[in-house]
Amino acid sequence: MHHANWTFMNAKNTQSTFYSIAAIAEKLSLSQKTIRRHIASGKLESVKIGTSYRIPVEALDQFINSNAAEEEAQYGYDLHGKKITLNTKAKRTVNYKNNAKDDVNWTEIIDLWENPKPSELTFVDLFSGAGGITKGFELAGLKGMCGMDWFEAAAKTYRKNFNHPFIEGDIKLPEKKKEFYDTVAKQLNGSTLNIVAGGFPCQGFSMAGNRIVEDPRNSLYKDLLEIVVHLNPEFVVCENVVGLRSMLQGKVEEMIINDFKEAGYEMKVTVLRAADYGVPQKRDRVIFIGNRINKTNLHPKPFLSPTDYMTTGEAIQDLMHLPDDAAFNHVSTKHRPDMAQRMLELEEGKSLYKGYSDAWKKCPWNEASCTIKENHGGVNIHPKLPRVLTAREMARIQSFPDDFLFEGPKNKQLVQLGNAVPPLLAKAIGLAIRKSYNK
Repeated sequence: MHHANWTFMNAKNTQSTFYSIAAIAEKLSLSQKTIRRHIASGKLESVKIGTSYRIPVEALDQFINSNAAEEEAQYGYDLHGKKITLNTKAKRTVNYKNNAKDDVNWTEIIDLWENPKPSELTFVDLFSGAGGITKGFELAGLKGMCGMDWFEAAAKTYRKNFNHPFIEGDIKLPEKKKEFYDTVAKQLNGSTLNIVAGGFPCQGFSMAGNRIVEDPRNSLYKDLLEIVVHLNPEFVVCENVVGLRSMLQGKVEEMIINDFKEAGYEMKVTVLRAADYGVPQKRDRVIFIGNRINKTNLHPKPFLSPTDYMTTGEAIQDLMHLPDDAAFNHVSTKHRPDMAQRMLELEEGKSLYKGYSDAWKKCPWNEASCTIKENHGGVNIHPKLPRVLTAREMARIQSFPDDFLFEGPKNKQLVQLGNAVPPLLAKAIGLAIRKSYNK
């Protein structure tokens, strides 16, 4: 929304420009309540015109250059105590090549971002892994009912970090589905299930004539659909790699939208970049959001521009010289002297091995990290030190909080992290769904 400036004649008969409280709140990405608090405290000078307050442009300039403005213009990086500065002049549009033509309803989430109030909206997390979506949805104020995954180490991590049940096992097995259904029903105790979320593997799609077929690797998509039909949630959120959009010339995406439409869900789909929501990582994911209750499907509008992304350095600098601490998932890998030297000399953004494009890649220090992956036994190389990242450093770059602890041996921790949805990205999605309900 555009707010006009207000212009009046001052005592010296020269024009002075004034802003409304709403205009300044928008300009600084703060709530109107916060602006009123600064007016009441005297930190932000104002004049009362009728029953309303107006702020002279000179007073705004003085406030912006004060420490109070600098502090308030930043949101607490609520996962591990760091701050991110919102770019109030950022273009609130998305123009990735993957979604420039998408028919998407964008919604501002900044007003809910900091300390969202608890909601009664419930969700379950399928293919949950360690629980990136679950953590993000809980940060958005949603209530987790149950998680499910087959990976033993991820199950231990999930149970360690969340209070609700977790079903460990093969989702394809009827007895595991029944265990999941019974657990969810017991958790809900008669209340409504609002959201089913999950990111299914997508390797097995192929074409037979004009028909898409799935091999056994990808029956998991059908299992997700079956569970959605059985549980009948109001919303569905599906997360996947961007490459799904181009699979079989877009036929896979089309099939997913049509399948869910037959099940009663109108879908919207686009690509979201995690760095746009405070994650120090340029991780793109395709996000399907659908509902069966005639609500508008909303995707979270980005609130950071590339010049304001959280950087790798900001995320992990304080861990550089921290002693190894297995309980904190911070254990350094030791390398041969020649290997360590190659790591030091490697250019940022490049891979140590020509055969790999994503593995053994050095993260940039002064930019958001390249995508965190556990791939071919190799992970991301530290930008400053002659070693790969520790699990805790990867967790920071994935936006997991420091009190989120990973279980299992180190190699299993890295797999969990590489597969995870960044919690802050999930938080943004959860807040957008809350906006859908409010609408």
